[in-house]
Amino acid sequence: MNPSTAEPQLEFVSCPHPEGQHRMAYWRWGDAKARRVVVCVHGLTRQGRDFDRLAQALVARSAEPLQVICPDVVGRGRSEWLTDPMGYQIPQYAADMLALLGQIGASMGAGIEALDWVGTSMGGLIGMVLAGQPGLPMPAPVRRLVLNDVGPAITWASVQRMQTYVGQYGQYRDLNEAAAAMWALSQGFGPVPADVWREMSSHMVRPGTDGAVTLHYDPAIGTPVRALTPEAAVAGEAALWAVYDQIRAQTLLIRGEDSDLLTPETALAMTERGPKAQLATWADCGHAPTITSAAQIEVVANFLLGA
Repeated sequence: MNPSTAEPQLEFVSCPHPEGQHRMAYWRWGDAKARRVVVCVHGLTRQGRDFDRLAQALVARSAEPLQVICPDVVGRGRSEWLTDPMGYQIPQYAADMLALLGQIGASMGAGIEALDWVGTSMGGLIGMVLAGQPGLPMPAPVRRLVLNDVGPAITWASVQRMQTYVGQYGQYRDLNEAAAAMWALSQGFGPVPADVWREMSSHMVRPGTDGAVTLHYDPAIGTPVRALTPEAAVAGEAALWAVYDQIRAQTLLIRGEDSDLLTPETALAMTERGPKAQLATWADCGHAPTITSAAQIEVVANFLLGA
């Protein structure tokens, strides 16, 4: 397979929610029968195609058959939207991933042999919840965990920033205008070449009216974010630290040097407790690095594919 021209396979899994069921889309790269699986999960307002470059590189470099699974978390991308906006929270997302992993494991007969997880921001929180609760019905334990600019403690200032923009969008004349608007909110991603950003943005839009485009997520995903209070955030942080301390996966923590979400103090604490994460601090990035440059991909690929 030529990683520069390959396209992923779009598939779906049915996931239960309190009012019924919804379909979650996911993108599969590599060998559908490979028992070695890497799951890559995006941030709050993003979707699974953010990982195209990383997924292609992992499949190309792996010495053994590998499949990389990149879901569109419910409410984003090709996945269906929930009728109850308060369902857009980590417990539902984690349950959806269990359904996804169950379907993948069942489809290959012998099951998943090795399971790794790459999570950016929200995707990292989901990964912590799955890796840090031994009683969950996982088809295999998470072996290696990459947390991209996220930890159990999230600064209240970054929550307030998210409250101002998540779900606040309209229509744009075309892809270029949409890409520019998204870039204005995404400076923390660090240096991204214009052609790479345009390609990433092409997966972030869907047709609007009169030839215009709009963003490819349910505006209601912002409802639980805007409902969050400082008191609830503190309670959630305590619960996440308890989960983090139970993680047994080998863990790589990436921190954007200018991140307003993951503080140096939290990152240091994550190297000293729980899985004692290996910390990589990336210059010229805030929240959160895109893992699209050759240098960024090299770090993650070496961690996941190394002995």
